[in-house]
Amino acid sequence: MQKFSDLKLHEQLLVNIQNAGYETPTPIQAQSIPILLEGGDLLGIAQTGTGKTAAFTLPMLQHLSDRNFSLGACEPRALILAPTRELASQIKEQLDKYGQGLKLKYAVIFGGVGQGAQVAALRNGLDILVATPGRLLDLMNQGHCRLNKVEIFVLDEADRMLDMGFINDIRKIIPKLPAKKQTLLFSATMPPEIASLAAKLLHQPKRVEVTPPSTTVERINQRVIFCKKADKYQLLRKVIKEESTELTLVFTRTKHGANKIVDYLNHHQIPCAAIHGNKSQTARELALENFKSGKIKVLIATDIAARGIDVQGVSHVVNYDLPVEAESYVHRIGRTARAGKDGDAISFCDETENDALKRIERLIKLRLPSENFVGVPEASVKSTRPERPYRDPRALPRGQRPAANAPGKEPQRSPRQEHAPRNDQRQTSPGQGQGKPEENKKPKVGFKFRNRK
Repeated sequence: MQKFSDLKLHEQLLVNIQNAGYETPTPIQAQSIPILLEGGDLLGIAQTGTGKTAAFTLPMLQHLSDRNFSLGACEPRALILAPTRELASQIKEQLDKYGQGLKLKYAVIFGGVGQGAQVAALRNGLDILVATPGRLLDLMNQGHCRLNKVEIFVLDEADRMLDMGFINDIRKIIPKLPAKKQTLLFSATMPPEIASLAAKLLHQPKRVEVTPPSTTVERINQRVIFCKKADKYQLLRKVIKEESTELTLVFTRTKHGANKIVDYLNHHQIPCAAIHGNKSQTARELALENFKSGKIKVLIATDIAARGIDVQGVSHVVNYDLPVEAESYVHRIGRTARAGKDGDAISFCDETENDALKRIERLIKLRLPSENFVGVPEASVKSTRPERPYRDPRALPRGQRPAANAPGKEPQRSPRQEHAPRNDQRQTSPGQGQGKPEENKKPKVGFKFRNRK
């Protein structure tokens, strides 16, 4: 079995790795580190939780520490772009952990907080700058950061950058980089737009692909529970109470939905917190820190944190709402079963989410084991439960399965309804207009004034 000592890393780095509790490199680390130590460009395809942060930070730290370089104000030597504040902060934590004793300077910049401390760090000179695209471009436009001295450029979670709309910011940043540099691009999936960007950005890159795109970790026990939408609150509480959960990460589709879940769980004496884009950076950091320390056992998040939360000990991931994009499912459940441990991924599916479930199962090439849940009315939740509970439609004969309508589309009409006039075409009843169509009625024109004395 290969060890970190076989990868030609410096002694100080090996000591720091050992102090962090690691002995053997992951596949992405074992394949990437030798390529990067030689100075070549790299295209890395690896899903979340494979250890790719160490795969690029360790060679970067060794390369920068080998060369004495006088730092210039506002001119970092290496740039790492990350899509979210949480991921940028965690990369900075990795640099602090692996870079002890190397006398290198790092800083992280992102939006949502004041820029004063970030500008001061840039002016003092940096070896490595970790940044989100929006704040970096803002500081560049203000003249606080120049990229002409960058020796190593890392674009992390490139497909997530595309999903979050940062691709245009990245296209504005890339021309400011020097032509001669080492470039690394990491992505969990390779959509056409990212493949095109990689072709323009990388020079004769080596490709490292440790797992096929959009596959799920085998150690994750996945299942889906069918329920009515109004019963999801009860179902979540049941999962948290009855499953042997350690830390539970719950994903919702909307920020408002995350806040409502927090209110419900707190009402039932389950300490929890939410993390999403409407929260201040201070609130997000506090919630994440309380979750890491175990002060709260449940964290509610939107997809903005799907790849930005690296917390050891997450035993359960709950998809309260199924994601619209099937790839997001892979990234969500990748928050559990980390560092060789097992994990559980539980997805709730209501009557509006059949199509989303089909896309997920098609992507991961697996039919998820299913259960049915029937709740009981609660005083604290307004229930619109019909007489029949919602159950797994896949268990019904094909002719009896409900037709799944995509969001925003008009419901399908039966053959009898097809030839019937729609509401906007029907005539009024004789008592309402002597059989005349509504459009033939003369509109009322003018105003009626009362005589004032």
